[in-house]
Amino acid sequence: MIQSSSFLEPMSALGYSFYSGVPCSFLKPFINSVINSESLTYVGAASEGEAVGITLGGYLAGEKTVTMCQNSGLGNTVNPLSSLNAPFKIPTLLITTWRGEPGLQDEPQHELMGQITHQLLDTLQIPWLPFPDAKEKIPAVIEEADAYMNEQQLPFALVLSKGVVESCPLDPQKSCLPVDCLQHIQAFSPSENQLTRTQAIEQILQQGSPTDAIIATTGKTGRELFTVDDRDGNLYVVGGMGTAAAIGLGINLVLPEQRVIVLDGDGAALMKLGALATIGNRQPENLLHIILDNEVHDSTGGQATVSPTTQFAAIAAAANYKNVYTAQNQQQLNDCLADEKQRQGPSLLHLKIRPGSPGKLGRPTIKPPQVKERFMNFLASMSTPR
Repeated sequence: MIQSSSFLEPMSALGYSFYSGVPCSFLKPFINSVINSESLTYVGAASEGEAVGITLGGYLAGEKTVTMCQNSGLGNTVNPLSSLNAPFKIPTLLITTWRGEPGLQDEPQHELMGQITHQLLDTLQIPWLPFPDAKEKIPAVIEEADAYMNEQQLPFALVLSKGVVESCPLDPQKSCLPVDCLQHIQAFSPSENQLTRTQAIEQILQQGSPTDAIIATTGKTGRELFTVDDRDGNLYVVGGMGTAAAIGLGINLVLPEQRVIVLDGDGAALMKLGALATIGNRQPENLLHIILDNEVHDSTGGQATVSPTTQFAAIAAAANYKNVYTAQNQQQLNDCLADEKQRQGPSLLHLKIRPGSPGKLGRPTIKPPQVKERFMNFLASMSTPR
């Protein structure tokens, strides 16, 4: 195990000061150290492919760069790495985690990518090394990676296993983005009146119907829904961050009479904002898209998202959602839900919530294939296909 400074300091000495990525729990101490640093720049991206674009721009502007992501998001980087970095010959040090490492217990969504992570890098013709797990290994690894990138002008990858980097808390002063909101954007001011995610889910379930199909985005949203009320009509989207709204749309297009509630997160919604345009175009009448916005990547350590300056409701309105709502407390949430019930969708509700989750939060104990089967049976019993 190493301290993050043992890696960052020699990297800085070689000129690597510009970092971008999407958080992963394995990367948490490393990303936190970069964010905490006064001499390094970290740009939190909405998606892994976007992070590659950001570091590509940083390189063009004269910086040596590092791109960080979970291996689940490595697939998201394939297009820019192969169609931009390769033909333009633009290097970046790619640090990808090894979730689903064979022999280690992990979540089911990481199993396949854990088996093929190195093969995928080989297919992309990106040379790689294990991230150094001891201080004495760091110089040789950095030297080889830097030499390759300088000579070939192409990316080089390090694969980070679980527990390699010692924990590092995020500086509370750096836990939110240092940006002033425009005058017409209402800033998020946490208060006792704002709900936790669990409280919000409880209220949504109370205002809903047993016939509702509920799609919960990956991370703690699905885990908290499972803890509050595990039911046949719940789909826990354990992987594919950002796809919950698209899944809800697909269901509603085939089963237009089926009411579908999508429980999204700010980080997940930002990752695939294009889904809002598709929903607005296709006009699913029974789709309610709820964005539970706490302005952080709560499942990976609380790193800030860019949602403080993002008006999801205004974006949804511009994308042609029929009804848009914003809420910041329980009364507003209940009022919005009551009004939405009387209208045809698609509808979007942007709910500001407090960050954090219950201690010792459990995970779904039902495997994804079983969740799928019972959810499909639930839909079949509720609706008649178009």
